[in-house]
Amino acid sequence: MANSHLTPGVVAGRLKPRDYHDNFSDKEPPLDAHEAAVAADRCYFCHDAPCMTACPTSIDIPLFIRQIQTGTPQAAAHTIFDQNILGGMCARVCPTEQLCEEACVREIAEGKPVEIGRLQRFATDTVMAAGIHPYTRAAPTGKSVAVVGAGPAGLACAHRLAMYGHDVTLFDANEKPGGLNEYGIATYKTAGDFAQQEVDWLMSIGGITLKTGTAIGRELSLQALRADHDAVFLAVGLAGVNALRTEGEDISHVQDAVDFISGLRQAGEFSAVPVGRDVVVIGGGMTAVDAAVQSKLLGAEHVTMVYRRGRDRMSASEHEQDHAASKGVRIITEAAPVRIIGDGAVTAVEFAYTHETDDGLSLSDETFRLKADQVFKAIGQTLDGLPDGLTLSGRKIAVTGAGRTNLDGVWAGGDCAAGGDDLTVTAVAEGRDAAEDIHSQLMA
Repeated sequence: MANSHLTPGVVAGRLKPRDYHDNFSDKEPPLDAHEAAVAADRCYFCHDAPCMTACPTSIDIPLFIRQIQTGTPQAAAHTIFDQNILGGMCARVCPTEQLCEEACVREIAEGKPVEIGRLQRFATDTVMAAGIHPYTRAAPTGKSVAVVGAGPAGLACAHRLAMYGHDVTLFDANEKPGGLNEYGIATYKTAGDFAQQEVDWLMSIGGITLKTGTAIGRELSLQALRADHDAVFLAVGLAGVNALRTEGEDISHVQDAVDFISGLRQAGEFSAVPVGRDVVVIGGGMTAVDAAVQSKLLGAEHVTMVYRRGRDRMSASEHEQDHAASKGVRIITEAAPVRIIGDGAVTAVEFAYTHETDDGLSLSDETFRLKADQVFKAIGQTLDGLPDGLTLSGRKIAVTGAGRTNLDGVWAGGDCAAGGDDLTVTAVAEGRDAAEDIHSQLMA
């Protein structure tokens, strides 16, 4: 750090230029061909493949690793893309330690799994770097589908429908496609401009017309989309952010963590992004971890995550919690904010310790304060608006089967639909499966 302890407040340029480069380089560098071959040799190629069962997209993991082992990474990539067209991004951001690698027989026997995620990245990067798109578009069917939301679910759905020969119009409220992959994932997990490179590669299938800056409920209506298209797939994500409902929430330098992460991802220069010296992140999920770690990487001196329940209830994986701690993030559990303090700008946050009761979470009378010049709220997102006529399940769109809503000709998937676990890989699976169901309906 470059004298960051001498600089009060929320400021840019806390670090030396080289520090930004080092801090925001690949979290895990890619494997080269020799490293990939060595890693692939560790696979037992299990017949029952527990890793494959643990993958939400059901990639044939033993097969693609065997293909890498035999020196055919392009074939390995095809095996991956058949199930997960966003396999490149998922190789970078999937919680493999909770999914395929946790189920790996090597992990169970030795505590060191086959590096499935890094092998997947090796295969997919090899094909994408060569500019190869392994699919061709079928003859046009004359059917048109509107896909609303160009995030993981929408992109996966659009690609498969286009591959089957349908004409797809892909709408997104943002100025750039990619959704969560472009705006919501920690920058150090997807170094460079990979999210846009992947979108460009995916769109090369043809048959997809992209319209950005176009939101449902603003420029679009569900009624008009249904009238103009043979089917509609909603993948609008969760654009609303839950409020703390705490005194002082609206004072300066109290910000939604998703906005901070998005701003950092879109920044041309990391050194231009301001960060506090004493940062407090409220929440216990992946967004909280990403905000906390990146605050440290930008030069914050003290970063503390505070979660209202126990550590075992945090939605961020143990691996991610450990990663945050390794970067110097302090994690406090069983405490909830009761007041944000500051005259014009935040100076501290007051918390009360919590405990579980039969009626739910309860605040104790014991409180403490954390010094803070910047506070990030990471307490979950919610559906922002609802198209007329759709049924909700809780606070998301109710679906049955492969994403069918209560409205004929309308499907939904990804974070906006009920039943998922808010993972990129799950969103891809839901978009893919909805596309298969839409195709079956349109061609019946």
